[in-house]
Amino acid sequence: MLKQNLQLKLGQKLAPQQIQLMKLIQLHTLEFEEELERELEENPALERAAEEKEDDYEEPASDFEDEGTENIDTDFNVEEYIFDDEPSYKTASNNYSADDEEFDNESLLTEGQSLYDYLLEQIRLINIEEEDRKIAEYLIGNLDTDGYLRRELKSIVDDLAFSVGLYTTTEKLEEILENYVQKLDPPGVGARNLQECLLLQIEKKVSADKAVTLAAQILRNQFDALTNKHYNKIMQKYDVDEEDLKDALEEISKLSPRVGGNFDTQTITINQEIIPDFIIQVKEGKTGKPEVIPLLNSKNAPTLRVSEEYKDILTTYSHDKNSAEHKQAALFIKQKLDAAKWYIDAINQRQNTLLQTITAIVKLQKDYFITGDDKSLKPMILKDVADITGFDISTISRVVKSKYADTPNGIVYLKNLFSDSLTNDDGEEVSTKEIKMHLQEAIEKENKRKPYTDDALVGILKEKGYNIARRTIAKYREQLSIPVARLRKEL
Repeated sequence: MLKQNLQLKLGQKLAPQQIQLMKLIQLHTLEFEEELERELEENPALERAAEEKEDDYEEPASDFEDEGTENIDTDFNVEEYIFDDEPSYKTASNNYSADDEEFDNESLLTEGQSLYDYLLEQIRLINIEEEDRKIAEYLIGNLDTDGYLRRELKSIVDDLAFSVGLYTTTEKLEEILENYVQKLDPPGVGARNLQECLLLQIEKKVSADKAVTLAAQILRNQFDALTNKHYNKIMQKYDVDEEDLKDALEEISKLSPRVGGNFDTQTITINQEIIPDFIIQVKEGKTGKPEVIPLLNSKNAPTLRVSEEYKDILTTYSHDKNSAEHKQAALFIKQKLDAAKWYIDAINQRQNTLLQTITAIVKLQKDYFITGDDKSLKPMILKDVADITGFDISTISRVVKSKYADTPNGIVYLKNLFSDSLTNDDGEEVSTKEIKMHLQEAIEKENKRKPYTDDALVGILKEKGYNIARRTIAKYREQLSIPVARLRKEL
């Protein structure tokens, strides 16, 4: 029996150019610069425009269609252009700040030694049996970037047997871990939890100091009481006064919970300079009121053009209909020219999208850019910017992702400008960021011996005109990485 079914399917297909544009939009300045250089190397038909021809790329389509018919030598070697070194053209554009500084990308990142390499160097200098050394190296390879060993030893034993062909036991593995790996520098490496990490560090402090000894005892036997800040219980346990406990806690505070953070990851963070994607200028307007002017970073606005040489080569080879080689060469060159034209269009669309988005953000947050006060931030979500620009919310999300703006009041991460809104007692919509600031200020001013509970914070914010539930206070406190009152308590 035959059956007929009617199905309605809704699908969306993106053209390669659209996919390329979406990828370009979400790149920050440094990534975009790298992507641009890569494209210039891969496509010889694309080049930076000379200063005097900075507007050539604005109408690439007409330039491409109006190419001449001048003949050149048909024996011209196309490969000379394909593999030619990239010419040194000067970047020119009229939609970026004239005060833009030049950045030396090579100085942004410094190569730091990884924790893995540092530990391997040490273990190979130790007098240890060959099999034990291999096990130790395997253990080092299983450490996380922060120096912790979070895998179960049994799982590592199974991996050693299947992948390396070394058969051992968990007892043997634990022995090598404790006697070799955990003895390496930095102290605390190879720990399986925070308590063990801190203990490994404090035990390396060979000292008769009373505070160090007490700190070690607390970490070894009263770790739960320490984490829950049950100070009275600790003082009763070891029969010490408040001053002695303070000295011990000070020693504990000097220890690092992330011993691996001093290596490659932290090295990059410390030495990486933020290159702003946008320049926000505040100038006095004609009416005497300040005006906020958004601009692109010059590195986001390169002036590109389609290579004139490649256009001429295409004209020559396309006129020779008899040679299969010339026909093939013409097809290859045409593909490169099309790719160059598409890329230029994508760059122009990227610039337009970025400029429209930052202009909309400036319009919504004008007061903030003028004052630099976080309390001037207005509630703003992605949809607000999308409504002004006409772009999709996903496009706005890609634009603000990993992007920074250089303002008169410092570098600003664009995502930090977005926040939800709440209505205060006066009926006005205020940014949740403003409420979080008041919450943080209240906690900073509290008596640390008797910190405010969430219920108390509800009352404090209510006095300021913000009627917020206790669960909302708890949510904002967690977002600000502020612990509960019990854990904020100090001696």
